[in-house]
Amino acid sequence: MIDTHCHLTSKVFLGREHEIVEAATSAGVRAMISIAVGSDDARAALRLAESDARVFCSAGVHPLHSDEAVDWTLLREVGTSPRCVAWGELGLDRHYQQPAIEHQRAVLELQLDHVARWTREGLAKPIVVHSRKAVAELLPVLRASGLAADRFVFHCFTEGPAEARAVLDFGASISFTGVLTFANAPEVAEAARLVPLDRVMVETDSPYLTPEPHRTVRPNEPRFVGCVATRLAELHRLDLEAMEKLLDENANRFFGLGLPSGK
Repeated sequence: MIDTHCHLTSKVFLGREHEIVEAATSAGVRAMISIAVGSDDARAALRLAESDARVFCSAGVHPLHSDEAVDWTLLREVGTSPRCVAWGELGLDRHYQQPAIEHQRAVLELQLDHVARWTREGLAKPIVVHSRKAVAELLPVLRASGLAADRFVFHCFTEGPAEARAVLDFGASISFTGVLTFANAPEVAEAARLVPLDRVMVETDSPYLTPEPHRTVRPNEPRFVGCVATRLAELHRLDLEAMEKLLDENANRFFGLGLPSGK
């Protein structure tokens, strides 16, 4: 399994990063992508990725960190490393009042402009999208960026089938977290049934959203990503081994990880 989205540089893991990676490996997780939420975090994630071949990273600014200082030069520098396999996470979040949505959008548009320029300069990478109650607002902004729709993945998808259909019609992939395993999120399960099997991925988004049957465990860790795969296999009525292989291939291809097949 590959955990396509976790936050190994979160302060709750401080000093335990390699312990968390070892636990994931013991659980059958062969690679993890530690997603950045800001420029300093991107540098920290790259350092971790450079120190452990099982870890990759991204470079970007999370919408809830969009009011913090951003070093765009540093983000580009991180993006030049082969250990950095994506831009983001970037997007919009309407769950919280701050930062103001107008500010989030301004930083998002600026970030997409940078990503488009870096792409033209030869640093083409997939783009990890954070969308919370904002699919309808986000899609026009992503279209306007001129970046290829099939390079986007909407991570931690927590909305229903209508929103999933809009994302799929746009051309992006969708990734699910432990929310897919929650009994109180039937709309997410319904959305998951819609996603074509070549455009779906799984993640933990750890340290958040621990999946069932470990939901009371805090913090969440990459070692639990298989629980999300198990639920996805149930929804698609597939054998778990077949689903894990499919998810592995999707993640490896989408992020260009270059990992040996089935290893």
